[in-house]
Amino acid sequence: MSLSKLDSLARSSVVVADTGDVEAIRSLSPQDCTTNPSLVLKAALLPGNRDLVRAALRAADAEGGGLPAAVRAVDHLTVAIARELTTLVPGRVSAEVPARLSFDVAASVAAADRLIGLFAAAGVPRERILIKLAATWEGIRAAEILEAKGVNCNVTLVFSLVQAVAAAKAGAFLISPFVGRILDWHVKAEGRSFAAEEDPGVLSVRRIWTYFKHFGLNTVVMGASFRTTGEVEALAGCDRLTVSPALLGQLAAEAGEVPPRLRLDEARAAAVAPIAVDEASFRWALATDPMANEKLAEGLRLFHADTEKLVAHLSSLAVAA
Repeated sequence: MSLSKLDSLARSSVVVADTGDVEAIRSLSPQDCTTNPSLVLKAALLPGNRDLVRAALRAADAEGGGLPAAVRAVDHLTVAIARELTTLVPGRVSAEVPARLSFDVAASVAAADRLIGLFAAAGVPRERILIKLAATWEGIRAAEILEAKGVNCNVTLVFSLVQAVAAAKAGAFLISPFVGRILDWHVKAEGRSFAAEEDPGVLSVRRIWTYFKHFGLNTVVMGASFRTTGEVEALAGCDRLTVSPALLGQLAAEAGEVPPRLRLDEARAAAVAPIAVDEASFRWALATDPMANEKLAEGLRLFHADTEKLVAHLSSLAVAA
């Protein structure tokens, strides 16, 4: 029987499902899975998750506190969905700190501690969880503090080498460079399409991965935000790849070999110059990179907007009850 492209890909990269859809996880059997506010919102709207949503609202009501119950319920729902996912995958599940806290180190750490506490109360050890933080300077500093406390982090919304290297130098367990969103920016800016081998998002992740392997940085590189299976295949050999159920399904349905495109020996032999990652260098690099600067800000706005939609949805259910 011919090997599927998904099975072939899994020989060189750990495959992660980019979804909070329990049924999709069951059918695809990935190693890990990752969530974000947009995916939690989608999961909250699925009929099959009604009981989880109601339970989150009840837990928020029982908890009390200064914040509205619907706001507290977002954390409870995120934990409930992630807990369900930990029963379906053998590895890690990512859960995200609110985007609005991405420029506040102390608040980000507190939000992460709260999530870890809720996971512990739900019987999920911190070793099964990755806390997601945006790749702002403050988000990376929060990751550094959390890693020192034994809480592993996934630094997300990575659009540039300086963000990636700063996160690795801070000791982040994992980073998520966004392939498709980089491509989107260049398609709009240049008014043309790109083949997989010239895809700016693919090339960005290859550059980051090569830098990490060349200099012996231990942080895991997980390519994210894919638009096509061609982008996924072009990054075969990357440490991890988090892929939507739709694209995973396409790869599973197609027979064929997916050879590694990223090779450790080539990375070690590559001519790579080190870059500075102090605060001033970091902020200047972002300020002079229109794509990274714009996509980071846009990503924060989109995640925050979906969190607000989720709060509104939960508020409506609480009122209806």
